Amino acid sequence: MARTYSLGRVRRGVNRLVKFMLRHGLAGGNNYLLTVVGRKTGAPYSTPVTIVEIDGRRYLVAPYGEVAWVKNAHVAGKVTLSRKGSSEDLEIRAVDPGETAPVLRAYVDIAKTTRPFFEAKSGAPIEEFEAIAAGHPVFRLEPVSAA
Repeated sequence: MARTYSLGRVRRGVNRLVKFMLRHGLAGGNNYLLTVVGRKTGAPYSTPVTIVEIDGRRYLVAPYGEVAWVKNAHVAGKVTLSRKGSSEDLEIRAVDPGETAPVLRAYVDIAKTTRPFFEAKSGAPIEEFEAIAAGHPVFRLEPVSAA
């Protein structure tokens, strides 16, 4: 059984450290600082995320399910990814759970710190990722279209 997400003191501390590292170029790879506007407050909120790239498309995975940033992103329809002083505004498109299994499998392979929150393990058959898809929203990231 996968662990349940809880934003306790330890995780808050780790998030603060990772945010600092991303802002100062001390973390990279597939890791970014996601900023999204709060659906109730209108204030910007940031959290570290890992982006998956498959066939030239980028995906944002919600490893902990429908947490606050996911709800905010649904409402806002766009997010900002940043690290080391550069940022990019992107539109998000929810991916149908029936199409997310390959993205989830790729995510579990690269995002080691969130693996305990997935019932399907790295290297598992695609069917195991299909079975858990509804619990892990996936968004396709696209450039902001000109208005």
